[in-house]
Amino acid sequence: MKLKTIFKKIKYLRRIVAMQPDIEQMSYMQHYDFLQKHLYNNPKYQDDRKLNKYEFQVFSQSGEDGIIREIFERIGVTNRTFVEFGVGNGLQNNTVNLLSQRWRGFWIDGSKDYVEFIQNKFKTFIDAGELRLFHERITAEGIEAIFDSIGVPDEFDLLSIDIDGNDYWVWKAIEKYSPRVVVIEYNSAFPPPVKWVIKYRPEYVWDGTQYFGASLKSMEALGEEKGYKLVGSTFSGINAFFVREDLVADKFLEPFTAENHYESPKYFVPKIYGHPKNVGPFLQI
Repeated sequence: MKLKTIFKKIKYLRRIVAMQPDIEQMSYMQHYDFLQKHLYNNPKYQDDRKLNKYEFQVFSQSGEDGIIREIFERIGVTNRTFVEFGVGNGLQNNTVNLLSQRWRGFWIDGSKDYVEFIQNKFKTFIDAGELRLFHERITAEGIEAIFDSIGVPDEFDLLSIDIDGNDYWVWKAIEKYSPRVVVIEYNSAFPPPVKWVIKYRPEYVWDGTQYFGASLKSMEALGEEKGYKLVGSTFSGINAFFVREDLVADKFLEPFTAENHYESPKYFVPKIYGHPKNVGPFLQI
């Protein structure tokens, strides 16, 4: 390749790099406009009992932080205790925002690397006894034994399940414990009325395809069996929210069905803009 041609290509690449901030700004504006049009200004979500209008994101993957806050605004809190498994590195999950509001709870993850990262990053919370962290592989046959061994209370405010595979089967296996609210990932590739659940294999590891979890209709049926009502799902089509039926009353939008609360997969919605997420010592003053 001639030297002149090389210089031209370098110059072209530099122009592309220089345009990157503008491209990111355009992407942000398009993302913002999409949410305004299809979520916040959409008549479908204007009923005050519909949870999607309350979505916001602090540490969660998409709008879970806002929905969780709104649910507890309606039903109140008791022991302000959470249990979450499948927490990743801890910086993007459904309970770290609660931890920052002085809730207490348990994190369980099967990755040694993630657990070591969390031990360092969340040392302040761990040392204060606000966060208890455990390295355990989650299986349906072992989940209650783990809860027993680490001291999970029989009743607590929030259970969050996101293990990219056997979520349905693990929730089904939790019988002795009664969380007031359950957040669980569902497979939005299968819209209602489809019932679809991955065949249980304790050794299963997600391969990045759409073969994981369970459809929302199957999750709805499991919730009914366990005494929970489906009260909503994230606009992104990632997580579903269940409230124990003795707490529901008229606080949420009926009917409590997948047909009413299903959201199609919009995996581009959780895109993060702004500063990277981080945690550290803080004061509530």
